[in-house]
Amino acid sequence: MISKQLANQIVEQTMLRLHRNINVVHTNGRILASGDRLRVESIHGGARIVAETEKTLIITEENAHLFQNAKPGINLPIFFQNELVGVIGITGNPDDIAEWAPLVQLTTEMMVHQALIASQSEWKRKLRETIFEDLMTQQPLQKVMKERLSKIGFFHAPPFYGITLDIEPKLTAYQSFVEHMEDFFIHESVIFGRYQLNEHFILLSGMDAKAIVDKLTLLLTQVKKYFIVKMGIGQPVQTLEKVFNSYETARNAIEYGDKTKTINFFEEVEVFSLLKKSDSQEAFLFTNRTLKDLNNKLIHTLVVYFSHNQQLTVCSEELGIHRHTLTYRLNQIHEITGYNPAIFQEAIILQIALWLRNK
Repeated sequence: MISKQLANQIVEQTMLRLHRNINVVHTNGRILASGDRLRVESIHGGARIVAETEKTLIITEENAHLFQNAKPGINLPIFFQNELVGVIGITGNPDDIAEWAPLVQLTTEMMVHQALIASQSEWKRKLRETIFEDLMTQQPLQKVMKERLSKIGFFHAPPFYGITLDIEPKLTAYQSFVEHMEDFFIHESVIFGRYQLNEHFILLSGMDAKAIVDKLTLLLTQVKKYFIVKMGIGQPVQTLEKVFNSYETARNAIEYGDKTKTINFFEEVEVFSLLKKSDSQEAFLFTNRTLKDLNNKLIHTLVVYFSHNQQLTVCSEELGIHRHTLTYRLNQIHEITGYNPAIFQEAIILQIALWLRNK
């Protein structure tokens, strides 16, 4: 519906150009704004008929007495997205104003459209940010949260990627960065906005890493004229309740990532960040994820293997097992964790996980 503030703006702007009295009326017939201040809040019988029929009504000197509080003029319905939102009345001899009354109607609908779209955008913007703030609390999803997700059109499917952005304006932009994202993600199922001071966030779902990089690279291409942007992409998670963990790792990606790169993945800086924050939640998750379902026998085998500098013969003697048995166990570790203890770079990851586990 049309607010009193918007109704007053319509009256002011229209009368400035037409020099005719204008009434903006609620769908219940109550006058919201008028050039004749004494008529505000009174019932306009003619406008109420227009609201009921959704058709233009011409009031003349001859039939004015049929409508409560009416004067000669033309009253026209105002629509927004095919829904009646109000009535605009132009006071005067219908013969004098009939030619340009449809233009007043069209102009009013354009003003209403612009104002209501802006209002809807602001409402969605606040709702997206509220949803994200709630996700950061790590609480189980409540019914109200699911309803909010539906209202903004976020049809979530794993994996979920939390992304944080550092934004630095290069010059005065005609839009804020959030407005740029609104245009870019207009048909996408994405949550984005501002989080805390100058921090911006994006939450993507149901996409793989390559698709995410392609999409974010396209976004950067469109905004690079106005903003310097650094992005950190967090560890993917499988539920919305874990989005907090993904977003925290996205922050680490920016903090510890290559400063010359525009986009940094947490996986690229994970080990370095863990050494800096060995008591963190990220370190705990890394250790569990890396060692996965290794039983105590395999973990002990790995500890002894590394303590003997990956020498199979010495390690098998220490464990009191055949060399082929040791090789079999190492292959098991490789299959379970995805890391090969015999390869230097992958062995480092396993070793760090063991160190953090035993801290």
